[in-house]
Amino acid sequence: MMIESTSLAVFFAASLLLAISPGPDNLFVLTQSLIGGRIAGFMITLGLCTGLLVHITAVSLGVAALIRASSLAFTSLKMAGAGYLLYLAWRAFRATGLTATKVDGERLTPVQLYRRGIIMNVSNPKVTMFFLAFVPQFVDPGNTPVFPQIILLGGVFITATLIIFGGVAALAGRVGTWLNKSAKTQVWLYRAAGALFITLAAKLILAQR
Repeated sequence: MMIESTSLAVFFAASLLLAISPGPDNLFVLTQSLIGGRIAGFMITLGLCTGLLVHITAVSLGVAALIRASSLAFTSLKMAGAGYLLYLAWRAFRATGLTATKVDGERLTPVQLYRRGIIMNVSNPKVTMFFLAFVPQFVDPGNTPVFPQIILLGGVFITATLIIFGGVAALAGRVGTWLNKSAKTQVWLYRAAGALFITLAAKLILAQR
């Protein structure tokens, strides 16, 4: 057996708790769902989970260890992530609140929302560092090869993330539908989102390995 069912159950429970804990990704889903509705939140969630696949693969192939060892690689990745967050903040502060799914008059398609989620997740090196520290604790090096174990654990983590983030998107989307009936409320939602993006960017810039 690759990993014992008891270990998988513990890992799944821990993953659910981690997904519930306030962090950049679930706050990102929350704000985007409030602004764009549950579909927007679901697409962001799918994008974030796709980004998790990149981090899981990086850990499996040992790329995470390289990023951890290289100060330049870590700094470059986090600055790119912070720059993207500041760009989103700029877009949010420019929004006029004409509709819940428009920013600067441009409708965000599901593909654009999905891509936004991917970039948000992939450009955060702290996620890779997290997987590097968290996942190996549940790997049994004396059992089957390590690579398939990490992939399995990554799949379990993504499942837990989909459940929690999907729930956040559904609930926030309902609230957002009601809030977005007012153009003034939409503007304040965008301003709040912009402030959050700036905060997350600052936190990412100050992040240490």
